[in-house]
Amino acid sequence: MSTEKHFINTAQELVLDSLKGFVSTNSHLKLDEENKVVYLKNIDQVKENQVTLFSGGGAGHEPSHAGFIGPGLLSAAVSGHVFASPSSSQVLNCLKRVHSPKHGTIVIVKNYTGDILNFGRAIERFKALQASKNIFDTKVAMVVVGDDVGVINELEEVDVGRRGLSGTIFVHKIAASAAAAGHTFETVEKIANYVANNVFTIGCALNPASVPGSGLPRILAADQIEFGMGIHNEPGFKTVKLSSAKEIVSSMVDVVLSSKLFIKSTQNYTSSGNAKRVSLLINNLGALSNLELGLVSNEAINHTLNSGCQIAHSFQGTFMTGLAMSGISISILVHPSTESEFDISKLIDYPSSAPGWNNHIQVADSSSQSDLAASSDKSASKDLSNVPNSPNKKIWVNIIDSIYATVKEQEPKITELDSIMGDGDCGHVLLSGAESVHAAIHSDSIPIDDTASAISTVSSLLEASMGGTSGAIYCLFFDGVSQHLASLKSNDISHKDWSDSLSVGLQTIQRYSTAKVGDRTMVDAIQPFVESLHSTNFDINAALQAAIKGTESTIDMVPLRGRAVYTGKGKGVADAGATGVCAIIQGLASALANN
Repeated sequence: MSTEKHFINTAQELVLDSLKGFVSTNSHLKLDEENKVVYLKNIDQVKENQVTLFSGGGAGHEPSHAGFIGPGLLSAAVSGHVFASPSSSQVLNCLKRVHSPKHGTIVIVKNYTGDILNFGRAIERFKALQASKNIFDTKVAMVVVGDDVGVINELEEVDVGRRGLSGTIFVHKIAASAAAAGHTFETVEKIANYVANNVFTIGCALNPASVPGSGLPRILAADQIEFGMGIHNEPGFKTVKLSSAKEIVSSMVDVVLSSKLFIKSTQNYTSSGNAKRVSLLINNLGALSNLELGLVSNEAINHTLNSGCQIAHSFQGTFMTGLAMSGISISILVHPSTESEFDISKLIDYPSSAPGWNNHIQVADSSSQSDLAASSDKSASKDLSNVPNSPNKKIWVNIIDSIYATVKEQEPKITELDSIMGDGDCGHVLLSGAESVHAAIHSDSIPIDDTASAISTVSSLLEASMGGTSGAIYCLFFDGVSQHLASLKSNDISHKDWSDSLSVGLQTIQRYSTAKVGDRTMVDAIQPFVESLHSTNFDINAALQAAIKGTESTIDMVPLRGRAVYTGKGKGVADAGATGVCAIIQGLASALANN
């Protein structure tokens, strides 16, 4: 029986209050309250000896991910609000704190757009900070886990809908054990990617979970069960009549074993005739009794064995929840057909301890150096004393004023377009970002004498004022531009330098987003703009027309990315995000024409 009752003081304070209680009852941990980062108390010692690893995401999935911090497991975890990604600034703080200069750091992320964009942007910002210190060989890698086989698009070469579920715990355990065992950064990354690409999960639930402050999103009938329900209450792929546990669990295992991904993963076993060697993780989604969970484990193990698989390990417990969701998930990890490179079983058996995996850990406090590293850049801001009298001020003010005026004028149109195809906030969000940059340039808060730093500041302003997916995409773009400009080590920037920098900005977006031209997104305007600048020797007006043409082409496109995919609405109007990009470029072109 689902309930909308909760133990809370206020919904806004719940996550931080919970983290405080968790850290208070686990003496090997510390908490950065401002950034909601939980980390090892002896982090200085750990990162001196091995590759470090951290993960994170929205709250509401406890014990994931803070519950898996400990020896032989994660070094830290960062939390957002309930079911919401942490910001890139939170992730950056975590990365600065735990990064091992000697051994490197692996960042494990579940396959959700907000997580990938914000964690990805944090990595880019960290690399930029390192580059500013003349450190260009920073070892940081992001491993994305998309183990869900309940959401598969047969038309896509890449299964963009594969959500990150409880299979992520196998990635934590095995990669972290490899790090603790002394493997190199490259080997740990390889192992983590192997596990991420060869673990497959299916879930089901009797009802969605009630979200504190929001309640139940929907209720299933008393005799119904939903297959494929996500850990954020996302609808599953089918709702059926409730049957016996044996039938339900057998059906779940069959979904995994018959999936195209599992079949591809086990093709070497099939060709050799050997039994498929797997490990199982049976997970309580939050509100299932342990009595029932034991039954589920028994049925899952028996059906897996009866299907011709050999089980190396099986785990039962509460590893990754959807708040108090009454349901289960089953993760099946395929071991390598030959373990000549690395022994998965040995890494699973490697001694590891964490609240979500084992008992409490007792360690000494040795984190002062990492605390200092995490806070060292807070006071390292650029000197703004010369900005009021800078010879560059006029052009910067003219450009930003022009962009702001154009965005403000076109905001109603952009909002209307987004109301038709999305959630109606695109124009408001873009104007909020433009307003923040406009206010900053008129308060002399942008270091305009250092172009790379100025662009980086704009990116930070947009993050603080915009939020959402579009905000993250703009931030990633400007992060890439700023990084390339910084690498030039000169403020004497040619048209080619600008074109190259904008190309890096586009590449930075594409590193963390699967959106491409034709998907009906902002990229349909950004990519033609950047490519036109290159081919026309920085003809801004020609590039503007290319962006407009790209935006107009979205009218006849079926949305393949973004929120419009989930609204069920098709083509008919231009993409709001791409229209917003054109507004910015139009303002830029107008300002440059007048200068």
